[in-house]
Amino acid sequence: MQATLTRLLGAATLAGATLIAGCGNDDGAAETRSIKVGTMSGPESEVMEVAVAIARERYDLEVQIIEFTDYVSPNAALADGSLDANAFQHEPYLRSMIDDRGYDLAVAGYTFVYPIGAYSDRHDSIEELPERAIIALPNDPTNGGRAMILMHNAGLIELDDPENLEATPINVIENPQGFRFREIEAAQLPRVLPDVDLAFINNTFAQPAGLRLDEALIQEGAESPYVNLIAVRAGDEEREEIQQLVSAYQSDEVAAKALELFDGGAVPGWQ
Repeated sequence: MQATLTRLLGAATLAGATLIAGCGNDDGAAETRSIKVGTMSGPESEVMEVAVAIARERYDLEVQIIEFTDYVSPNAALADGSLDANAFQHEPYLRSMIDDRGYDLAVAGYTFVYPIGAYSDRHDSIEELPERAIIALPNDPTNGGRAMILMHNAGLIELDDPENLEATPINVIENPQGFRFREIEAAQLPRVLPDVDLAFINNTFAQPAGLRLDEALIQEGAESPYVNLIAVRAGDEEREEIQQLVSAYQSDEVAAKALELFDGGAVPGWQ
């Protein structure tokens, strides 16, 4: 599923945008301060809504949430100025996008670790995986690498370099059961779960599909280095509105909402 930038451009209002906060001044005398932040559609946007409400109450800051359903468009929109910030990715993914596409982006603050897990509709344990089982992986380099490293650590395969955060099936040097790998867009992985033996699904997509992290046959722990972040254009890290958004996000209220929505599958990355 591919989000299009037509949601961000064109009309006087942004199609697909959800206006969460209202005007900052009742008398309308001062110019309204506002920013636009991109998130993944679903529970991540619901978590951001709490931060938006806090930003309005504490800082008189209006925030528009722009929802996406893919991992590529939010950085493109941030780089071209359609967004002021986005909150959907971890640092290894941001660095790969900067390296691959030349974006001049930076980290303004951290949000949550959303652990990745391996799910199956066909098997109750990894020991039940048959020879030549079909394993579905996220097709973006860093999340695919997370899955490959988890498989290596579980003893299912051997990688040439288990510390390579962008490992792919090409890096497999031992595959005793002859597993077959399918690289699929992350948002589509819950849909293909019935058709494969095992699928590695980010918790941001697993939870809306009714999958619980404690049901995963393999799961990433809270020690994961893949903490998500709030990204901005380089030079905007200390911008007042951005730091107010970060402060509003890194609050007990936001942490409680994430705990509720992700059923324990969101670990605050700023604590």
